[in-house]
Amino acid sequence: MSPRDLAQDLPPELAPSPVPRRVPATWLLTLLMGLGPFSMQILIPSLPLLAGIFAVPYASAQMTLTVYLVGIALGQLIYGPLSDRFGRRPVLLLGLAVYVLGSLAAFLAPTIGWLALARAAQAAGGCAGMVLTRAIVRDVFPRDQAASKIGFVMMGMTVAPMLAPLLGAELTALFGWRSTMLACTLFGLSLFILALRLPETLAVPQPLPGLTGMAQAYLQLARIRSFRCYAAITTCTTGVFFAFMAGAPKVLMDGLGHTPRSYALAFMAISFAFGAGSFIAGRYSARLGLARMLKIGLVVSTAGAVLGVAGQALLPLSLLVFYLPMTVVALGNGVSQPNAVTAAVSVKPQLAGTASGLVGALQMGFGAVMTLVTGALETGSGVPTAATMAGCAIGAQIALRQVGRAQQQRN
Repeated sequence: MSPRDLAQDLPPELAPSPVPRRVPATWLLTLLMGLGPFSMQILIPSLPLLAGIFAVPYASAQMTLTVYLVGIALGQLIYGPLSDRFGRRPVLLLGLAVYVLGSLAAFLAPTIGWLALARAAQAAGGCAGMVLTRAIVRDVFPRDQAASKIGFVMMGMTVAPMLAPLLGAELTALFGWRSTMLACTLFGLSLFILALRLPETLAVPQPLPGLTGMAQAYLQLARIRSFRCYAAITTCTTGVFFAFMAGAPKVLMDGLGHTPRSYALAFMAISFAFGAGSFIAGRYSARLGLARMLKIGLVVSTAGAVLGVAGQALLPLSLLVFYLPMTVVALGNGVSQPNAVTAAVSVKPQLAGTASGLVGALQMGFGAVMTLVTGALETGSGVPTAATMAGCAIGAQIALRQVGRAQQQRN
């Protein structure tokens, strides 16, 4: 059900205005969705180099990734409620402005600490596109159709994080790491100009007075068991991905002796797999139903994570042994995540923006924790990374079982 579906159940004075005839362009939503992941990935191949340039341990350089995730998590907690109150478009433009300023600060950063803070601001601004794209799609389309649409948007979004590491590696090799942050600044400015074309899709603004109102909206969602379960699924499957991202540079460069370019090229296979899964979600979610597609995606993801543990424990470390399981996981995540996110934001459609922000914050917050865990445990063997990924995948399966129990109790 969407706000449009609820219109007939509301009294006339509260009935939402008609959905705008100008549906936002899919290509623009795709670019907005990809801004945060693109900016996160573009600097990862340079982490070992940053440690040398700023004369700090690798763990300190890796904090630029962890802090970025924290910035995304905190930013999403704010954008969702604000967009439910003031509209999607103005809040999106505010976020893009923050992103541009953060990117410029990162470009000028004189120390690793300055860079980390600038990356937090960059993330807090860039995540507006991630939150509000999901909310905009949910504003316009009914539940199962929204899952399909989000699947297509996420399929296109994979192009950004797929190309970002390679672009980052090449820009760093040619012009130094600061050129990556300059590229982000220019990208953000371009998106700000394009976003001026977006129509407003919020049908009924929700009164949300201050921080107290935000807290009440989050508590309202947290009390709903099905929302907690769907949010846990998206959080755990995201944890699998960030555990891999935190461990991969160390495994490839320290354990196997590969270059940043090798990391970027190998990562493209993972992006392709996620894109394929998102295409499957976009093609079949409306036909087969959200619940069935979610189960299929989680089975594939868990199989990939278990394969990773077995491969790292039993076979000699190699690029194929390390990357192939994550490729399987990415395929499953591409199928499951659009459906899990859609289910979460559909639990209470009038708070779709708030729900989207909360889910995104939980994803990134948990992802930040997984980067710290993997970074502390990984020695270059790949085993700690694979074990952390498997633990997250099992958590998603447990959450899925809880969804079934919640539905049985409701019936």
